[in-house]
Amino acid sequence: MKVMYNRRNAVHIFFSGASMSLFLFSLLAFFSVTFSGSPLYAEQGMAIDPATCLGCHSEKISVHAFAGSVHGKNACTSCHVDITDLAKHMKKEIKVQKVQCERCHKKQNSEHYASVHAEKGVTCAQCHTDIHTHNYWKNDKRIAVAKCVQCHDKEAVYRSSIHGKGVAAGNMDSAACHDCHNLHAIDKLGGATDHKGREFHTKVCMKCHSDKKLMTKNKVTNVAVKSYIESYHGKNYRLGFPDKVAGCADCHTAHSVLPKSDPKSSVNPANLVKQCTPCHPKATSSFSKFYSHGEMTDKDKYPILYYTFVAMTGLLLSTFAVFWVHTLLWMFRGFVENRENAAKIAAGTHHHVAIVDAHKQYRRFNKLHIFLHILVITSFLLLSVTGLPLKFSDQQWAQFIMRLYGGAANAGLLHRVGAVITFIYFGSALVMVVNFLFIKRDIPGNPIQRLFGPDSLCFNLRDIRDVVGMVKWFFYKGPKPTFERWTYWEKFDFVAVFWGMFAIGGSGLMLWFPEFFGQFLPGWAFNVATIVHSDEALLATGFIFTVHFFNTHGRPEKFPMDFVIFNGQIAKEEMIEERGDQWKRYEELGITEKFACKKTSGALYEFLLKGFGFSAVLIGIGLMLLMILAFISGGGH
Repeated sequence: MKVMYNRRNAVHIFFSGASMSLFLFSLLAFFSVTFSGSPLYAEQGMAIDPATCLGCHSEKISVHAFAGSVHGKNACTSCHVDITDLAKHMKKEIKVQKVQCERCHKKQNSEHYASVHAEKGVTCAQCHTDIHTHNYWKNDKRIAVAKCVQCHDKEAVYRSSIHGKGVAAGNMDSAACHDCHNLHAIDKLGGATDHKGREFHTKVCMKCHSDKKLMTKNKVTNVAVKSYIESYHGKNYRLGFPDKVAGCADCHTAHSVLPKSDPKSSVNPANLVKQCTPCHPKATSSFSKFYSHGEMTDKDKYPILYYTFVAMTGLLLSTFAVFWVHTLLWMFRGFVENRENAAKIAAGTHHHVAIVDAHKQYRRFNKLHIFLHILVITSFLLLSVTGLPLKFSDQQWAQFIMRLYGGAANAGLLHRVGAVITFIYFGSALVMVVNFLFIKRDIPGNPIQRLFGPDSLCFNLRDIRDVVGMVKWFFYKGPKPTFERWTYWEKFDFVAVFWGMFAIGGSGLMLWFPEFFGQFLPGWAFNVATIVHSDEALLATGFIFTVHFFNTHGRPEKFPMDFVIFNGQIAKEEMIEERGDQWKRYEELGITEKFACKKTSGALYEFLLKGFGFSAVLIGIGLMLLMILAFISGGGH
């Protein structure tokens, strides 16, 4: 009876249009049973034919569906390898074990083995419930999503999103579950504050949104990634420290991504304050007007940012153009003059004018000046070594330096320490200005006369004559001018600190305390502050490490270092040569000996301070070279 039952099944399969492979299996079984009088057994070297299995299991397994599935070419015992004796199986003497999919699907199994699904006990069959009817999905994301939502997305959050709707409509470019979480290698997301979790919900978004070709095809702007990377949040992410900054999913959510115009969207203007408060508890509606993806090069959409960018770029380029040309001309003219003097000495035509007590030391700076200058150097270097890696976050050297600090948070703390030191010396400078103009008694004249007098660091008409005299000297049209107490480039350095304090200091305070300033300033003011802070910092570091270093230490007359700022002393010969007009004025007033030093600085003091000075110069030059490297490689965004 059993044989006849199997024969009828085989004939039925043939005439019902089943696959040729199953028909051949059935035909083989028919002849085997007919001529041998017994079924084929695995122990005889052949698998049990599918027709024999379906004779009993056809009520649960569709013959047609199985024959047309991806597993249709396999015998049943290809998966159910434990069934080696049909008779024993029919007597239930062989217990059917769980199918071991890994026997064939090794790659998928290895990915699944290390996944969070395996950790939670989710097996292959719990997702692939259609194992007997399973067909190749042909990268149809709708099939993958349908599998995931069997357990996840019960509230249809993803399916209601712009991504979910896109997939449902047949757009295979839209993000499906596996685009972010993978198919089998599904990692644990991690906590809300750990590195892995914070990195994940930005990294997966960028995978698609940074693909310009893909975004253009789907009429989606890819400005989001570019503007995010250029922001404080994005720079920290790129440096490898996403833990303390906002990522894509913090603002746009992970699954309920909706257009800005949708009232339910997390980035709808009505919902922005709520979205900001988890990170900025005191955020206001004014604060939320920050341009999260504002493009400073987009004149039409962001005119305020555009003109701020143009103004700062113009300031940066014009300052560097003027002073770099000035530096190069001075460098060349000084080199030529030194050669000319050496040639005159060799020819015996150079007559040195003997100066009485030529090496006698006179006080140029007092102890307070020296201390404040040390504070300036310390704070500037501290701000530079912590700020430049953020500015050039796309550079490997920047990432290396940040790792030395132990993270962007530590670098930020050091940066703020440098800012506090800056405010201390700036406050001290303001007190000194007030004292100079209104209180100090050893300087003649009223406040206006003092402000524009020879002891003041404020520009006056003499500086114009000095600039003209230097330019003439550059082009061999006149002698090198002698100067008063302060040169025009020293005055520029001093005035630049005041400008820098309002530009860098003011914008820095805004970015340090955004919630406070957000109480009365519109959010886009922080976009402006970011541009100003970044470009002004670039201007300051570039100027100090090139122009100032040359004017102070690198010019032929001073190389390799002018130590006067550390010990406050200058030789009489040097003072007469460089600041002859100041010396003449002091002689006319009869006060030269008032500034004579009773003793020179000690050897240990000079050793330590010179070591500090040379270290500062070397660090500055090193940072300058790294900046140049970054610009050559197209960095600095």
